[in-house]
Amino acid sequence: MTEPAYLAAVRESYDTVAADYAARVAPPAELDPLSRATLAAFAEIVETSDRKPVADLGCGPGKVTAHLAELGVPAFGVDISPKMIDLAREAYPDLRFTVGSMTELELDDDGLGGILAYYSTHHTPPDLLPLVFAEFHRTLAPGGHLMLVGHVGNGERRRPTQAYGGHPVTYESHLLPPTRIAEMLGRSGLAVSAQLVEEPDEGATRTIATFMARKPEPVSEPQPR
Repeated sequence: MTEPAYLAAVRESYDTVAADYAARVAPPAELDPLSRATLAAFAEIVETSDRKPVADLGCGPGKVTAHLAELGVPAFGVDISPKMIDLAREAYPDLRFTVGSMTELELDDDGLGGILAYYSTHHTPPDLLPLVFAEFHRTLAPGGHLMLVGHVGNGERRRPTQAYGGHPVTYESHLLPPTRIAEMLGRSGLAVSAQLVEEPDEGATRTIATFMARKPEPVSEPQPR
């Protein structure tokens, strides 16, 4: 499969900002109460399943992956940026981190108990999100859970030129309506069980949405009497 062109911009941009990103982005323990609560809820949900591994997709420097591990989740991280993965491995040598893309995960079918996509899908062009969500569905075990968190909007496309300490970046961000994201998740075969939309408060500029979804288990055929 040919790599989508936007992935090169995402990889190069996050390689460029990796060190400053790791220094500037707060660890989960310092996030707002609602963010901490949703991560804890996801950890409890996947922990009560059959303990298949949980993939933190777009893990960056590994802070959230490590937080899940501290909550008792058998988590590992995947990120498209090799420099982010280097930072994650250095900071958390006991955890597993690999370089990879959400568009073509090098993971087995039905092998994951959970997927966390934490502010990691908004760089994907909307027409390619179904490909990403199809990979989520393919790699989740029946009964496995997804938590997707990210910035949303009314279809805006943002093209920043600098980020995280003034470093040049070339990625784009796509801020889709929550209803559209939920619809695409459903079309991929994932059943959305909960949605939470946080409107900007004082000091914030963007709306955040959290989605909880599940890969349905096969329906058993009734046995003949």
